[in-house]
Amino acid sequence: MNEEMTLDGVLADIAARLDHAARDRRAAMHMPVVGTADGDLRIMVLRACDPDFTALRFHTDARSSKVSLIGSGAPVSLLAFDPEAKIQIRARGVGRIETGGAVADAAWDQASAYARRCYLAEGGPGTPTPAPVSGLPAEVEGIRPTPEQLLPARDNFAVLLVTLTSLDWLYLAHNGHRRAKFSRGDAGSPWQGTWVIP
Repeated sequence: MNEEMTLDGVLADIAARLDHAARDRRAAMHMPVVGTADGDLRIMVLRACDPDFTALRFHTDARSSKVSLIGSGAPVSLLAFDPEAKIQIRARGVGRIETGGAVADAAWDQASAYARRCYLAEGGPGTPTPAPVSGLPAEVEGIRPTPEQLLPARDNFAVLLVTLTSLDWLYLAHNGHRRAKFSRGDAGSPWQGTWVIP
């Protein structure tokens, strides 16, 4: 980063980093920390990012506790860090869960057989077990399931869509950190940014 950075440039950097993270599983920000209103945190795979942050998309099990917590609209936060670039992105927004419809159906259709296999687990995330297990039926553990074997998994699949309303960008530098904050009222509003002391 250089001293000529602008707020528009920082906003473009955030968009580029999150878009790259959604498309490249080796990207540093591919698996951000996602938080819900109950203070729970988890690592999730970022699956898609609109350039204007209309929605970030994550996949989840429809039986997980966060699905009932988020429902059709609840606060969600995100933390991503790129250690090589020394850039941290914190974000807040409104999440919603979709189990059916065009977005969820398209996400399911694009998912690999191995990704879909996760949703065959015989119990929802957090179900107690007497020993460490994957929860997958024995006939699909360790293999690529057939399309027929995957049919029941679709009922357990959901997408988490997050409409971002605030962004916090931090660049760590030995000669002095730089930080910018952005906010907007809703997905149709333009981002308003300001520099802040780190």
